Amino acid sequence: MLKENPSAADLFSSGGFLEELLVTIRNRALEFRSLRRIPDDIIVGFQKAGVYRALVCRRFGGMEVSPMMFLELIEKIAHADASAGWVASFGVSATYLAALPIPTLEQIYRDGPDVVFAGAIFPPQKAKVSADGFLVSGRWPYASGCPGASLIGVGIAVDGESGGLPRTAVMPASAVHIDPTWNTIGLAGTGSHDVVVEDVFVPEDWTFIRGGKPNIEAPIYDYPSLGLAAQVLTVVGLGCASRALDEVREMAERRRSITGAPTMADRPYVQAVVGEAEAKLASARAFFYDTTVRTWSLLTQGDVVSEEDANRVRLAATHVAQEAFEVARMCFTLGGIAAVQTDHILGRCFQDCAVVAQHAFMARGNYEAAGRVSLGRGGRPGYP
Repeated sequence: MLKENPSAADLFSSGGFLEELLVTIRNRALEFRSLRRIPDDIIVGFQKAGVYRALVCRRFGGMEVSPMMFLELIEKIAHADASAGWVASFGVSATYLAALPIPTLEQIYRDGPDVVFAGAIFPPQKAKVSADGFLVSGRWPYASGCPGASLIGVGIAVDGESGGLPRTAVMPASAVHIDPTWNTIGLAGTGSHDVVVEDVFVPEDWTFIRGGKPNIEAPIYDYPSLGLAAQVLTVVGLGCASRALDEVREMAERRRSITGAPTMADRPYVQAVVGEAEAKLASARAFFYDTTVRTWSLLTQGDVVSEEDANRVRLAATHVAQEAFEVARMCFTLGGIAAVQTDHILGRCFQDCAVVAQHAFMARGNYEAAGRVSLGRGGRPGYP
């Protein structure tokens, strides 16, 4: 994998703040799980670390970093806690907000680039059309990170529009009611609640087509937007599975059997499982980042990303999510009966990686969609 200079860690860890934030996140992970959200002080920490300005264009005070740097940042956060990584990943929103008109973006970023956006698209709710906008009502599930957002977007259906890509209406969080429905075994701290909107007027220039043409010219906004949306989520599984492996290594050094068996690290079957898990995760990670670097290189050289290139991004994201889930499962089994305790780190990693792998963007059905494109049998069905 090509390396960048400076590294993501160097770029985002001004004065060591990021490392301090990661320690805090790690220590408070069970609190997030109990609250079913990431607290506001951690969101402020993400803002200070640059999570939300990372992909904002420079004209609005953003950093406009490469996808590799942003993905590495989310991977590091997810290693500390998967729910925190998942919420931080929505710093990617800057890339599809770029489809908003420039005057709207100027309003969004007028007080700075650290704007926290959350959204829920499906199912798109029918909106009433007025002369210069839409009257929006409805309920949308899975609005990850909505409790800490200042702007929220929801998917709307407009008569006469077609093409497969949904329209998103953006409004202040104060116009939205959050119904705390999120109660899960994994990624419990993401605050992925339902959002409810009742007769909120949204001007047309505060709506955009998700995956539509951006109004800002920069390579990051030409990167496959739906592919990147999958990547920032799948890399949460990568960081979480890496954490599980690290925990197993530490456990293996100190854990002895009550029956008199050798220390865990000296047992051949443990050594075999750890070796296989390391190979699975490292190879999936290499495919993931190498694909990202290749796609990014095309854009920075002025080339066009083909459907096959975009498909490979989605394939690599799917593969990492599925392999990370398998690695977390392998680590969970090595944890023995202790790992079934509600708060055990290996049980939590297993559950968190399972939820990542269940997401529609990275579920196993995406292998079939990738194969369809590779075999020349058409594009991805449904939402591409």
